[in-house]
Amino acid sequence: MKLVREDKMGAQVLGGRESVKVAVVQTPSAFMDKKRCLEIACDKIIEAGKEGAELIVFPETWIPTYPYWTMGWDTIANGFHDVMADLQDNSLVVGSEDTDILGKAAREVGAYVVMGCNELDDRIGSRTLFNSLVYIDKYGGVLGRHRKLIPSFIERIWWGMGDSRDLQVFDTEIGRLGGQICWENHIVNITAWYIAQGVDIHVAVWPGMWNCGGVEGESFIYAGHDINKCDLIPATRERAFTGQCYVVSANNLLRMEDIPEKFPFKDSMTYGGPGQEQFVGWACGGSHIVAPTSEYMVPPTFDIDTIIYAELQAKYIKVVKSVFDSLGHYARWDLVNLTTPPQPYEPETNAPGAIQPDVRDRVIESVAKEFKLEPEKVAEVVRNAA
Repeated sequence: MKLVREDKMGAQVLGGRESVKVAVVQTPSAFMDKKRCLEIACDKIIEAGKEGAELIVFPETWIPTYPYWTMGWDTIANGFHDVMADLQDNSLVVGSEDTDILGKAAREVGAYVVMGCNELDDRIGSRTLFNSLVYIDKYGGVLGRHRKLIPSFIERIWWGMGDSRDLQVFDTEIGRLGGQICWENHIVNITAWYIAQGVDIHVAVWPGMWNCGGVEGESFIYAGHDINKCDLIPATRERAFTGQCYVVSANNLLRMEDIPEKFPFKDSMTYGGPGQEQFVGWACGGSHIVAPTSEYMVPPTFDIDTIIYAELQAKYIKVVKSVFDSLGHYARWDLVNLTTPPQPYEPETNAPGAIQPDVRDRVIESVAKEFKLEPEKVAEVVRNAA
């Protein structure tokens, strides 16, 4: 993994800017209606952009919704298939008119946009969905995407897994920008990889806010406002300090009144604690913004349809790094470092379980270089081991 930046932009905090204004959109999406979601998104992008926001972030799978309805072995099969097909039809397609529409709004106000969405696979013949972050630059182009690397628990019913192409950090005019989705923010090695890239602004997106139970008589997680019982709060605050970055946390807000009565699984979509029955799943909001010192710039904001704003100051990243620089004087890469696969597997692989030749050769070259060995010797060891 390359740790030394060659580009001049990436060597500067916030791209050389003194400050960057960011916005988090916490507003209900149009449930299972991509066309209307795109219209609302553009309105919010324009609104936030006119307020001076240079980065505008939407929550997890905001287009067209997070699948809060519960599914199990007793779910009626045709009900599941109908809903799944509808979700696929209303999911965003990268590089299509969908991203063109978002790009036009971003370009109009000169802002970067990070959109949480269900993404329909662009591989020919595939209908697989991914839980994705799509990055739009201020000129209206697609910077890239990040697909959730491992869907959590029952989410695996809905989404495929991302791969090494989804480890993405972008050098922009407002700084180094990266993001992770929900419980990815707890995956130690993946989080370490993002920190190692020197991210200035980390985007964390979630389906809402919850309380963690687990004691006898309690659900494992349920909608609630007690920030002392929610795992995502220490995750975002620790991430800000450990990575010496700003964390922009976007949390979904969706109410039961926003769900059409005809939706077949509506009755299964509320599982909140006392006073939370009006919200879908955990979607009671909770968006917040954290400074590199781990203090709140904007504390968790619950229950309301709003856009939150903060002015990120480059000097606070510099101040924290002056005493605790996790990529500098507080790093021990001589003891532990990170290695990522050079490229993902593709369906053209000939033998089941075989390493693709180009992947194998790159791994051999990487190992030889790291340990100062002859590539031929490493290749011989690999052949003998096989």
